[in-house]
Amino acid sequence: MKETDIMIFQATSSFSDGVATIDLVGQIDADSAPTFLDEIKKNMALSPSRLVLMAKGITFMSSAGLRVLIYARQRLGRALPIYVVQPQEALRETLALTGFDRAVYIVDEAPNS
Repeated sequence: MKETDIMIFQATSSFSDGVATIDLVGQIDADSAPTFLDEIKKNMALSPSRLVLMAKGITFMSSAGLRVLIYARQRLGRALPIYVVQPQEALRETLALTGFDRAVYIVDEAPNS
């Protein structure tokens, strides 16, 4: 992979009907994890009924990114669902290997209700 092939991390949020949705693109590593954490905190402050992470555009997630997910899971509690939508195979495997796939819903489509 050439340096120009690396996708810069971007997170864009929306909030509607109690659902916080974060569209994620690029790599979540030690450099971008603080931005991801800020976006999670911003959405948590809205007291959502669910958190939806649109993960199709995530090409890599390091342990720093996983720590952000763990933070969100702990802060939101088990009653509030977190959905990881359309993760690429590498992210799906990372979530499974770490056991985090049991703490979130990994789905192919964002939930409607």
